Amino acid sequence: MSDSRQHVRPEKETRGELSPEFATAPMGLAREPLITGYRGLEWISDEATRFNEGGAPSWWRAGLLVALSLLVLGVVIVAYLVTTGVGVWGVSHPVMWGWATINFVWWIGIGHAGTLISAILFLLRQQWRTAVNRVAEAMTIFAVLCAALFPIIHVGRVWYIWWLLPIPTSNAVWPQFHSPLMWDVFAIGTYLTVSILFWYLGLMPDLALMRDRARRPVSRFFYGLLCLGWTGSQRQWHHYEKAYLIIAGLATALVVSVHSIVALDFAATQLPGWHSTIFPPYFVAGAMFSGFGMVLTLIIPIRSLCGLENLITKRHIDLICKVTLATGSIVAYAFVVEACHAWFGGKPYERFMIWNRVVGPYWWAFFVAVACNFLVPQAFWFRKVRLNLRAVWVLSILINVGMWMERFVIVVGSLHRDFVPSNWSYYRPTWVDVCTFAGSFGLFFTFFLLFLRYLPVVAVSELKSIASACVWGCSSTSDGPDTRR
Repeated sequence: MSDSRQHVRPEKETRGELSPEFATAPMGLAREPLITGYRGLEWISDEATRFNEGGAPSWWRAGLLVALSLLVLGVVIVAYLVTTGVGVWGVSHPVMWGWATINFVWWIGIGHAGTLISAILFLLRQQWRTAVNRVAEAMTIFAVLCAALFPIIHVGRVWYIWWLLPIPTSNAVWPQFHSPLMWDVFAIGTYLTVSILFWYLGLMPDLALMRDRARRPVSRFFYGLLCLGWTGSQRQWHHYEKAYLIIAGLATALVVSVHSIVALDFAATQLPGWHSTIFPPYFVAGAMFSGFGMVLTLIIPIRSLCGLENLITKRHIDLICKVTLATGSIVAYAFVVEACHAWFGGKPYERFMIWNRVVGPYWWAFFVAVACNFLVPQAFWFRKVRLNLRAVWVLSILINVGMWMERFVIVVGSLHRDFVPSNWSYYRPTWVDVCTFAGSFGLFFTFFLLFLRYLPVVAVSELKSIASACVWGCSSTSDGPDTRR
């Protein structure tokens, strides 16, 4: 079995070693290590690839069966929708945007945390990202694929969807660039392309590791083809670092721009509750909040089921909870600002919209959104809660529910009360809406479970890098490198 040390990211010579008197942090500043039970670089490779190299466990087979069943259900429902028409949904005048738009905004928000963890935290040199960035990046790609499904089927006549592409024709049929639908096409396409490049570039050293450890010729050929001849030379690492930094910078700007474009789908209208300049930053903060909630929902069972407790530690969960608390506070602040703008703005329609959310027919959705997005994250102020994995997992699910409900309040809460009272209605989703949403979960978890089985769940090369660059040193009483810097 290969030692795989050539896949360790080289460190700068200027980092050096600290003198012995500073090798151990004071007791009051001591932190839990990012890697527990550390026993060398080869041990990290064994821990990270154990789930990929062993046999498929029963829980993985059962999960894949359920995910494939939901995916087949989604395909059947979409086929039924296309052949019958969008009338099988619960949409009607004036609520012409229903679950399709809600699910689109929710899924695209879920996909933002991966880029945030990988790109922004990489630029800020936060080393704790190394154990969770791979899962977050995969979550980003699969969530964006699920999000892209809904604008396509939402147009009704999907066989005309190719008109959105800038293909010159003899009839001079060009896309309508003033349409928000076109904004979504370019936003999703750009974000998906950059996310795949960023994810695949980070995978290359670990794909070479899987190639070197593969026992079967087919696996060795498959991983060798994907790693593009990676050998771990100094020259390759030099180009790799440059490319990774450039794409990280591009992806960081993309996080802000993509969900701002999604927010402009609403803010560009004149409808009360949507026509607001706070929507772009509000949507970006909400996307990061819901994305980190989904990261917690996925990471906590993965570390246990895949045997990664030593690489994805409670300290990682603790730090993600803190970031979730920070983004949740921004969302709560945006809630208050939106209400104040409407209430003190002097516009009767805006004031009615806010009051209707509180006491109208969808009051229950509003209070569920407020409870899950404002009250639930407050529990993360307490360290005991952040270190209780069962409690964190339940809270993360509530955050996901709350953010979906918040999108429901924005979409349906503003549409179901038209300017003319005779047009007022009550929106109810049909079984087709529910099954379509369930089918998107089948698509997501099918790809995600395949990713868990055949690719390293954690960034092995980056974990080795922070383990070998232990500037604080490892004391005799420590159970691993205390990589604090």
